[in-house]
Amino acid sequence: MASTFKPTDEAQVLDAVAWAISAEAPLEVLGRASKRGLGRPFQADHTLDLSGLSGINFYEPEELVLSAKPATPRAEIEAVLAERGQMLAFEPMDTGPLFGLPADQGSIGGTFACNLSGPRRIKMGAARDHLLGFNAVSGRGEAFKSGGRVVKNVTGYDLSKLMTGSFGTLAAVTELTFKVLPAPEKTYTVLLLGLDDGAATRAMAAAMNSVHEVAGAAHLPAGISGRSSVPYVANAGGAITALRLEGFGPSVEQRCRELKDELAGFGAIEELHSRNSVKFWAEVRDAVYLAEPADRLIWRLSVPPSAGQGVVAALAMGRDVEVFYDWSGGLIWLSLPPSDDAEHIAVRAVVAPSGGHATLVRAPANIRAAVPVFQPQPAPLAALSARVKDSFDPRRVLNPGRMVAGI
Repeated sequence: MASTFKPTDEAQVLDAVAWAISAEAPLEVLGRASKRGLGRPFQADHTLDLSGLSGINFYEPEELVLSAKPATPRAEIEAVLAERGQMLAFEPMDTGPLFGLPADQGSIGGTFACNLSGPRRIKMGAARDHLLGFNAVSGRGEAFKSGGRVVKNVTGYDLSKLMTGSFGTLAAVTELTFKVLPAPEKTYTVLLLGLDDGAATRAMAAAMNSVHEVAGAAHLPAGISGRSSVPYVANAGGAITALRLEGFGPSVEQRCRELKDELAGFGAIEELHSRNSVKFWAEVRDAVYLAEPADRLIWRLSVPPSAGQGVVAALAMGRDVEVFYDWSGGLIWLSLPPSDDAEHIAVRAVVAPSGGHATLVRAPANIRAAVPVFQPQPAPLAALSARVKDSFDPRRVLNPGRMVAGI
């Protein structure tokens, strides 16, 4: 008979995992269930529902540190931070729009479990770079903790980076402590109009290599830009290349002027100011341009920025593709029509020569069960991953198969 465990403290999590080990019964580990569509589909008779572990444990604005239980809504945390002029600097993606779910439903635990990071990653790093410490229960039925409130407290193995992005396959996290940073006073976005993919790549590279501290660089080809809810972007009538500048007001204004002067050779230039800039970068962060039609497959390709144009051109041959670029061209969001299981081989074959990797973000459950959702690892790395899983969860009771079949 199916069972659902809904603990309210770490001791109860420990009891639930101990039961799963003794009964040899895998558990589906969930927080707020907003990211169930990410990764391989996993169905278990028993569920470890962590939604009862919610709430902020402590927040020290002066020390730029916050600790919360895993099911704490990320929106709640961001609202508390905004009151003190602070933010999650890694700008985590809200997956709701891509999966047809309401916005702002994700938890802070799921954010770190999936290592969700947005356009500011090129300047501020990924989610894993902001996690200072955590408490958790391993698949061995052992409570443990790693790290602390400040970076200097982190000694020994950096388990925070190992746990971030593990999709709940190594341990059930019961508390997280992470860095926060001051939010920018002002945000401007320089817009270059009508560039093709090659010119946009060169412009983004020039901006990122400048002294102007660009905190976001994205390119929306013609056809994608028209889907923006920002009127100026939607009505541009062609491709948009966007470069974000943020910080103190006078500094942003000066850097914006100087960057526009430096990029004048690329053609027409406009700019977005704070409100529209915030709205635009939220759209890029959440990949809302590809949310519809809901039956199309969505891939997330990570490649060297200089290779992005060639990868897209190769994938577009004979295919109905829609794309846009983030991370200065290093992240390609790709949408394809429904296809057979073999399509993943073709996508990865195109990406492989660049040294990049491809993740299938959205697809029907039958496809996600049949193909590798995450980039297949070389044999030595795959063996290492299996040994890590053995170390934390030898009986395979925590989300087995969520990332790789069998482990």
